[in-house]
Amino acid sequence: MKALRVDYSPNINGNISIPGSKNSSLALLAAACLSDEQVTLKGIPNIADFRVIKQMGKDVGLKIERDLLGDVHIDPSKIHSTEFDPKKSSSFRTAYYFVGALLSKFGKVKVGYPGGDDFVSRPIDQHVKAFELMGATFSYYKNYYVVEAKELIGASIYFDTITSGGTINAMLAATRAKGETVLFNAARDPEVIDTAILLNEMGAKINGAGTDTIRISGVKSLNGCTHRVIPDRLIAGSFLIAAGVVGGSVTVNNVIPEHLGSCISKLREVGLDIEINEDQITAHSTGKLKATRIRTAMYPGFATDIQQPMTTLLTQASGKSFIAEKIYPNRFNHVSELRKMGADIKIRSGVAYVKGKTPLEGAVVSTSDIRAGISLILAGMVAEGTTFITGVEHIERGYEDVVSAFHSLGVKIKKETLTYGINDNLIDDAK
Repeated sequence: MKALRVDYSPNINGNISIPGSKNSSLALLAAACLSDEQVTLKGIPNIADFRVIKQMGKDVGLKIERDLLGDVHIDPSKIHSTEFDPKKSSSFRTAYYFVGALLSKFGKVKVGYPGGDDFVSRPIDQHVKAFELMGATFSYYKNYYVVEAKELIGASIYFDTITSGGTINAMLAATRAKGETVLFNAARDPEVIDTAILLNEMGAKINGAGTDTIRISGVKSLNGCTHRVIPDRLIAGSFLIAAGVVGGSVTVNNVIPEHLGSCISKLREVGLDIEINEDQITAHSTGKLKATRIRTAMYPGFATDIQQPMTTLLTQASGKSFIAEKIYPNRFNHVSELRKMGADIKIRSGVAYVKGKTPLEGAVVSTSDIRAGISLILAGMVAEGTTFITGVEHIERGYEDVVSAFHSLGVKIKKETLTYGINDNLIDDAK
């Protein structure tokens, strides 16, 4: 099996350029399908999820090509079907964006149930609510669901809970719906704003993105354009955390600092020295980490996607830290793996109690989602000995080349092939 080998790597140093946001890219690729012309997206990372979308598109006539400069060109003019392969569309979470993007143009979309990160069920009830209020109907089958609408009509939609995916999906559907749609209690994430900016560049009429009330006046057609995706704030946060875990200094370039406000505040609180420039952030280790309390929340609160790497950091802080996971209470799959490495963490009622200053030791661990994988890489960096992380495919869903990225900072990391001998002893087959 494929695995990442991570050896003890103290005092990392270096600069790293942050790629385009995975979460924003997945929404933008679907949004481009609303256009009647070619759309060019700059900065789309060449991750596993992108490659799945490209395969899905090929099946239905959606042309997606990456040129030699890395720009991605999307031509939706030859789409001949909106029945996506259930297996492919269930391999990542946000295939549901193609419902919002294609329903108004084609009247019917078939897609697999949300997949991707295996840490908790991600309900789409708020998506369903929004589409039904605009006149759509849902039919559910074993491996897929079908959404139909003869015509989408603008509506007033109040989300029962703040949902980034639901906000984006409703915004996509409303862009070419008849009349005005108003989204109340909308998510304010940078990815929501990025999607709205692209749609407006295409000719949409969207106001209020970035606030809790978004107004969309439906239009009959959309044109092509060129747009650059925002940088990935979650990847940037993980690399800043790395400096605190093992010491040293890490600079992340090509970032929007305000997107990382809550993360920066918490890192300063636990003892890191943070230096901010226009599109650059540097985290310096001070050698002293303090325990803290974290409560995840929707943007601009502390992101659930940074909770897992932060857990590893807090195993090295003095004192006992508390992490309350308020977005996905079961998002603690990484904890059992950290325990294999010696971490002292207890989970109760959606709260992790992390005892700090705990020495970690290398072990064979497994990840079931992107951010848990990063948490384990960070743990491997500070652990004595060697750590092998299986489930590499989950990390590759969100990182174009995680090995090169960490290696550039001085981390001893590489991809290897592991097998087990007749006595179930681990054998490293890499040369």
